[in-house]
Amino acid sequence: MRQTDRAVIVTGAAQGLGLACAERFIADGDRVFMVDIKEEALLAAADRLGDRAVAHVADLAALGADGAAGIVAACVDAFGQVDVLINNAGIIVQADFLDFPEDGFDKTMAVNLKAPFLLGQAVGRQMKAQGEGGAIINMSSVNAELAIPNTVAYACSKGGMKQLTAVMAVGLIPHGIRVNAIGPGTILTDMVRQSVMQSDAARQTILSRTPAGRCGEPSEIAAVAAFLAGPDASYMVGQTIYPDGGRMVLNYTVPVPD
Repeated sequence: MRQTDRAVIVTGAAQGLGLACAERFIADGDRVFMVDIKEEALLAAADRLGDRAVAHVADLAALGADGAAGIVAACVDAFGQVDVLINNAGIIVQADFLDFPEDGFDKTMAVNLKAPFLLGQAVGRQMKAQGEGGAIINMSSVNAELAIPNTVAYACSKGGMKQLTAVMAVGLIPHGIRVNAIGPGTILTDMVRQSVMQSDAARQTILSRTPAGRCGEPSEIAAVAAFLAGPDASYMVGQTIYPDGGRMVLNYTVPVPD
């Protein structure tokens, strides 16, 4: 896989981590095929990023195999090939476990797990045909390992993403396609700033359990994605990296700030 002027597909690219990844890869000299359901925000983001960004509106909750193949074909039409896929798009539905709605579970799994599977297949086939290898990066979460009872579908989908990454990695590495995942902790996206960070109590709870003493920035996750897509990660296959400020390694016996 070439290391400059790559064609990169990013899902969930209109905002948050996906937009940060698009910004980083374009800054590094790549071209980005930005996929999102939020048409107005997506078009505005792509316009701001310039002629190295192409917007493609798609509803990943309704994605099937043909739709995934269509996204890949559209990227090839725009850029001539696909070198990197970042499966970033995700949704969260919140409800207590006993009241969690079936349709919320199904939609979360469709966006967060089924769509990455289908896009991974479609991109993998394209990369195999190109014969130059490639990189696929899946966005998991610390909640692949940690349980939150009112986000059952999200946590299950991210746990599934971790294992999907491992399975994809073993299946695709014979074709020179590396697959890895990122499991962020609490990152200061607009959504997080406008939700959990609006509560002083929630903010204190998060920070008290984060040894770094702060939340992460979207650009820090994009930096990990850039590393995983590049030559310095050439021997990394099937791994999940947790940029979480130390949350995953904090033992429960360690005192935390009030």
